[in-house]
Parts: sequence; structure tokens; C-alpha cells
Amino acid sequence: MTVAAAQNDQALVNGGALERDNRRESRQLLALCSPGVLLSFLLLCLPIGWLFWFSVIDAESNPTMEHYARIWQGGAYVKIFIATFQTSALVTVICVLLGYPLAYCLAQIPQRWAGILMLGVLVPFWTSLLVRTYAWLILLQRRGIINTFLVDSGLVDQPLPLVNNLTGTIIGMVHVMIPFLVLPLYASMRSIDGTYMRAAANVGASPTRAFWQIYLPLSLPGLVAGMALTFILCLGFYITPAVLGGGKVQFIAQRVAASVNLFPTWGPASALGVVLLVLTIAVLVLSQLLVSRWRRMLA
Repeated sequence: MTVAAAQNDQALVNGGALERDNRRESRQLLALCSPGVLLSFLLLCLPIGWLFWFSVIDAESNPTMEHYARIWQGGAYVKIFIATFQTSALVTVICVLLGYPLAYCLAQIPQRWAGILMLGVLVPFWTSLLVRTYAWLILLQRRGIINTFLVDSGLVDQPLPLVNNLTGTIIGMVHVMIPFLVLPLYASMRSIDGTYMRAAANVGASPTRAFWQIYLPLSLPGLVAGMALTFILCLGFYITPAVLGGGKVQFIAQRVAASVNLFPTWGPASALGVVLLVLTIAVLVLSQLLVSRWRRMLA
């Protein structure tokens, strides 16, 4: 009895010591992280707060909601929001159709060769976005390389309208966004255990059935993450629609820039930015919920 009581007392003493050590370690970690947290607050939270503040005041710094009301009045801003989301969704779908087979092929070959071929996916990151956009402008214009080849080869009678419209904008955006879909999708596919596919084959599943019922569901978390990243980045595009759209394709970012130049205050532009930020957060939350739900289903 005495021995048991002594052991209990010792356990209490040890537990208290461990608790004090954990609290001390937590304080030390907080002290180490404080400079980074403060810097993140200054670089992220303050600008966002400044954006919200300017969206609810007028030129005389009086509280107002007219900037948000202007977005819904007349329907012009609503149409721009709809066009931005539709184009972003279309670009995301095209990136999935092109990027999923590419990521699948890279995941199936030996990792050494996959690393070498991955350089082809990463090459666009090494070139300025503005340079790539103007390169597409040269390629797609009426007397560009593509139209010249098509006309000279007799495939078309006259140059195709590939630029200064939605077609050119989508081509340029897909070229920019493909790596953002392939990279997370490739990482997800590489983590899939190949024994699952072999086990499916052993029980009589065809390669097609094994892919649809096993491989595709296991790759969906990476696919959803890549789609969310691609879609969100597309929402903020400015240079590509402005150059390849030729003024015929209006994105929210272009409208924000026009609002800054048109109105005496930054209120209307800030309101547009706040609405876009809220919608972007909603997309992120939705994608996270989808991934979490799918992981629970697979568990």
C-alpha cells in the first residue's frame, strides 16, 4: 500500500514536471515564431484590413455602402464577375483534360526520368508572364506563325481569329496554369501504392475498371487541390486577358485597375477586391470540405 502510494505520488510529480516542460517549450516556440507572425500580420492582415476600410468609406471618409451597391446596380459588374468565373472554370477544365494524362504518365515512369521530364513542366516558371503573353500574341496574330502555317499548308483559306478575343485569352491562360495543376496532382499520384492496382487485377478487374474505381478516387485529393489552385489563380489574371483579349475580354482585375483610374477614391476598387477575396475564400473552403469528405470516405 505504501509502495503504491509512493508510486502514485511520483507519477503526479513526473506529470507536473512534464506539464511545466511542455508549457515552457510552448512559450519558447511562441517567442521564436513571434517575428514571423508579426511580419505575416504586417504584410497580409494590414493590407487586407486597409482594403476593407477603403471599401466602406467615401471621399470624405464617411461610412458608406455605396461602393458595394454600385457593384449590383446596372449589372455591368455582375456580368464581369460572371465572365471571370466562367472563363476561370473553362480554363480549369481544359487544364484538367490536358494535365491529368500528363501527370499520370509522369507518375507511371521511373522517378529519375519523371524528374527530367518534369523540367518541361517547370520551364514556364523560368520566363516572365509578360514575355510569355507577348510570345503568344506573336504566335496567334493574323500574320503570326500559326496562322501563316495554316494558310500556307492549305488547311484554312484565311487566318483564324486566334487573338484579341476569348480564344486567345484561354490559350494563354491554359499555358500559364498547366504547371499549377500538374505539380500537386503528380505529388498525389506518386503517393498511391501500386499494389492496389495489382490487387485489383488479381481479383479480375480490367485496367480500365481498376483505374476508375481505385486509381482515380485515390488521386482526387490532389486533383481537387490542383483545380482549386488553378481556378483561384485564374480569378486574379490581369496581363493575359488585357494583352490577348484585346479589350474584348474583361476580368475583375482589369475592372479594379479601371476603377482606380476612374474614381477619385479607391473605394470602388476596394469593394471589388473585397468581393473577389470573399468569393475566393469560399472556393477554398468548399474545396477543403470536398477533400476532407473524400478522405473520410476512403478511410
